[in-house]
Amino acid sequence: MKYNILNGDALAYSFPESEIEGAIIVCREALIDGDVSGNDLPSFWQARAKYLGVAENDYHDKVVSQFEQVLQAPDGSTFNLWFEYDLFCQVNMWFVLSLLHGLSIRKKVYAVYTSYVDRDSKHFWNGYGPATSPQLQVCYADRILLSDVDGQLGHDLWAAYKDNNLDALSRLASHPTDAFPYLQEVVQAHIDRFPHDGTAGRPESVIADILQQGTTDFPGVFQEFWKRESIYGFGDTQLKSIYDMVMRGQ
Repeated sequence: MKYNILNGDALAYSFPESEIEGAIIVCREALIDGDVSGNDLPSFWQARAKYLGVAENDYHDKVVSQFEQVLQAPDGSTFNLWFEYDLFCQVNMWFVLSLLHGLSIRKKVYAVYTSYVDRDSKHFWNGYGPATSPQLQVCYADRILLSDVDGQLGHDLWAAYKDNNLDALSRLASHPTDAFPYLQEVVQAHIDRFPHDGTAGRPESVIADILQQGTTDFPGVFQEFWKRESIYGFGDTQLKSIYDMVMRGQ
């Protein structure tokens, strides 16, 4: 069985037009934000539903049911992980790799990145949004087969992230691998959210600077933040909460 695990519904809407073989599983989470506690999956799902303010049965139907397809995959399955390079996507990808790591089946796992996008492009960190079907096919052709070591690294990255162990994340990011080509940059961006000296985190500092430059409305701040810090991959929800906090402190 072949599976294409997509990060979000936006890609899922256009993906079938690419005619790339395999069932579609959609990762409908934003694990970059909020409570990720829980000693097992049931308690983890419960914590996520509570944080998001949705009923557990609704969260199960929309989110958990997708991940259950991963957990129930048959022996010999192939998984193509369609995640972008930014922190938002990478954290979700680490979680998926952790799920896959726990499966006692023979499997092949590939990372499918936005290889059609130039490193200097403004769409580099969010490249699937404007992708055409031929460009998705290029990404698929360039997919990277993950080794057992890569799978273990993904699992360990998720464990360190879940425990908010920034030192462990930094150590893990120091090992270069083709499977996670911008890992050091992404992990550093996450670490910069939580300075040890008690100063404002990197996202807060950037928003404060944008406000000082004269842009104060949220749509304008959102657009400027993305120009400067698209590595985070924040959506409206994540950035709005940071924006509101900075505005209250003005």
